[in-house]
Amino acid sequence: MNFLFVIGIFLAFFLQFLLLTKKNKSLSDKILAVWMFFIGAHLFSYYIYNLGYWEKYPHLIGIHHPIPLVHGPLLYLYTLFSLRKNQKLSWKDYLHFSPALIAYLYNFKFYFFYSIERKIQVNHGEVDDFSEFMTVSLIAFILSGFIYPIISYRLLGKHKRMINQNFSYNENINLDWLKYCIWGIGIIYLTVALISLVREGIGIDFGFNADLIIYSMLIAFIFFLGYFGIRQQGIFTENVNENIQIAEPKPPGEYKKSGLKQDEAEVIHKKLLSKMKKEKPFIEPKLTLNILANKMDISINHLSQIVNQFEGKNFYDFINEYRVEEFKEKISNPKNKNFSILALALDSGFNSKSSFNHVFKKHTGKTPSQYMGEVKN
Repeated sequence: MNFLFVIGIFLAFFLQFLLLTKKNKSLSDKILAVWMFFIGAHLFSYYIYNLGYWEKYPHLIGIHHPIPLVHGPLLYLYTLFSLRKNQKLSWKDYLHFSPALIAYLYNFKFYFFYSIERKIQVNHGEVDDFSEFMTVSLIAFILSGFIYPIISYRLLGKHKRMINQNFSYNENINLDWLKYCIWGIGIIYLTVALISLVREGIGIDFGFNADLIIYSMLIAFIFFLGYFGIRQQGIFTENVNENIQIAEPKPPGEYKKSGLKQDEAEVIHKKLLSKMKKEKPFIEPKLTLNILANKMDISINHLSQIVNQFEGKNFYDFINEYRVEEFKEKISNPKNKNFSILALALDSGFNSKSSFNHVFKKHTGKTPSQYMGEVKN
């Protein structure tokens, strides 16, 4: 087990080094590097505790105790700036670390003014100076571990809706790795909560050091986060030019406040359908709401409203439905019998085979192969 701890600690600090030396690193890379440092410090502190160094060097006692309070905020900020165009921290972002700071300030007297003997007594439970603090901090750890993954996941969902509202493709905008990252932290904190409830709340002895389960999961999390985190270059900024306009997804009721009148909206809708039929802008694989709005000489917000209200779908589904129908027309044309399915799919506006297969099944309920078999029969 000690060997596993050494690997985890080394990997955390090594990944921090790689992230800080990465070319064109984003703010999310820097946040991940800071997170790796705290994970490494957390693992190292527990490692030396597990080896008995707190008994030899009592001044090390409790130095890692508030660190779990920074994991949730760093997860949230990493998610936020992986998705956000604006790459600057504000003073409000730093407030997320105030619980950890308060915990360290509360322990200030213990760190610097308690004698060695007194620290050892506290560590062994012979002195009841920090029982209330330990209870409050445990509750704070668990709450942080549940709240931050939830708000991070909601943030991810909002961003996904924004992507579908503005892009007709999702290649290189895959958010699954970030979703798994959020799930990973949530599962770790859920494990902490369950072990704490059974051990401290009910008083059941596991018969072994259950903390090793938590730290083993944390080490596995380092491997996952490091591998995927280094590969990412900013989900939002990678796909959105600095000058591009973005339409935020809105509930249908909010469009009542729009300055677009009903008769004007109907005219734009007819214009949109005419353009889709005659000019086929969906053939462009990288078509965005912004590009189509420019082609129609209207604002992206008005075009977004038209698609949502009159078509009842987001921009991604609206465009890809046309691509599916275009593919169906091409595949049924005898002139195209010598072309492969993929060639016709790419010619219909799809970017890749995987995206074509996914979209086609979503809109038809069948795979392309199943559809082809039915057409031939």
